[in-house]
Amino acid sequence: MINNIVEFINNILWNYMVLILLVVSGIIFTLKTKFVQVRMLKEMFKIIFSGVGQKTRGKEISVFQAFCVSVASHVGVGNIAGVAIAIVTGGPGAIFWMWIMSFFGCAISFVECTLAQIYKLPRGRKQFYGGPAYYIKNALNKPMLANVFAILISITFGLIYVSVQSNTIAQSVKTAFGINTIVSGLFLAILVSLVIFGGITRIAKFTEKLVPMMAGVYLLAALITIIIYIDKVPLMFWLIIHDAFSPQAAVGGGFGMVFITGVKRGLFSNEAGEGSIPNAAATASCSHPAHQGLIHSFGVYVDTWLICSATAFIILLSNQYTIGSELTGVSLAQYSLANVFGYYAPHILSILIFLFAFSSIVGNYYYGEVNISFFKGFKSKVSQIKTISNLIKFFRFGVVIMVFVGSIADLKLIWNCADLFMGLLCITNIFAILQLGKYSFIALEDYITQKKNGISVPVFDKNIMPDKTGVFAWNL
Repeated sequence: MINNIVEFINNILWNYMVLILLVVSGIIFTLKTKFVQVRMLKEMFKIIFSGVGQKTRGKEISVFQAFCVSVASHVGVGNIAGVAIAIVTGGPGAIFWMWIMSFFGCAISFVECTLAQIYKLPRGRKQFYGGPAYYIKNALNKPMLANVFAILISITFGLIYVSVQSNTIAQSVKTAFGINTIVSGLFLAILVSLVIFGGITRIAKFTEKLVPMMAGVYLLAALITIIIYIDKVPLMFWLIIHDAFSPQAAVGGGFGMVFITGVKRGLFSNEAGEGSIPNAAATASCSHPAHQGLIHSFGVYVDTWLICSATAFIILLSNQYTIGSELTGVSLAQYSLANVFGYYAPHILSILIFLFAFSSIVGNYYYGEVNISFFKGFKSKVSQIKTISNLIKFFRFGVVIMVFVGSIADLKLIWNCADLFMGLLCITNIFAILQLGKYSFIALEDYITQKKNGISVPVFDKNIMPDKTGVFAWNL
């Protein structure tokens, strides 16, 4: 009954509100930034690779570490199980709409992450907090809406999404090794507690090492698959594009189902517009807000055009899928890899899924912590800070519990709840960035102007802003 209610709400939410907001905002931001996702692509590469190996002190978070925390959060189950579900539900054409929405998602991500940097709050020497809750309250001056967003994202990422991730880990381990989900759930809960009770510094250092490694291994598997089935690659691309506009009869709901499935699974994967990535973007210590906006815009490409496409190519080229089949999610991905690489492939994928999903759990937890911290405000009483500190500890225990519960729970209800909260977050965040987006455009043009004038590392001056309300961390 609960699942039916959630599905009914999701149909209304996605068909009439979220999809329209995502498409409209993506087009607006693409035009207003003059196709930032294309014209600044070279600069994105330059910024990211220049930050690799950057040394930090104490609790300072580097630009590259913030990028890895972000990628760790949204590179996970959505890139493997989510893509498999998209193909089985909406057919190969759903992949095309994932690609299209990720293109516009790059512009959305740039805007929200640049705003997060502009309106971040200082929390010590080169330490910062920020995100949608902060710019909704301090820049948009809507504290009640900010509170709603903070609560929503804490529940969504700290409780709902970690359940999805842990469920996928448990199912993949059971499929590959026959380990009971209760056993794997207990092990995972203990491992998560060891990391999250260590704080954001440990999270940043952990993901900085883990993300590049796991992404590289998975992409290598996809590349080998492409080489093995190189003769089928042209037909695969034709099938994706053809079915995007003329879906197969097996796809119930026709074109609408293909489009909606592609957008939903794409958003779950890259999170552009959802308001989650800005929380990680705000933590970085950098010289200019646009600097971080460009990095996380590139992260959408990494997530969808690389990792999601890798899964899609493995499944489509191995041709082990059936539209509407019960074989879906991570099991389909494992079965497809077994067809390509042999008996032990599901075991290897199970390990990779563990790395993907575990890093997502860690990153998702951090988003919840940041937004719980939001409630203590910029200037707070000692008693209030102590209360929030205790709440964060309680939240950590809640995350650990939900990791275990998710491992043994029903997957369908968990994914539907994820879609519900994802939609609510999108509506709240996009409502805000549509009004504040103009300030990210100003920051972008300032960054480009400084680069043209020969300044290799542009420095942000808050005085270029026509309205400096809510700008606390710059030019102190």
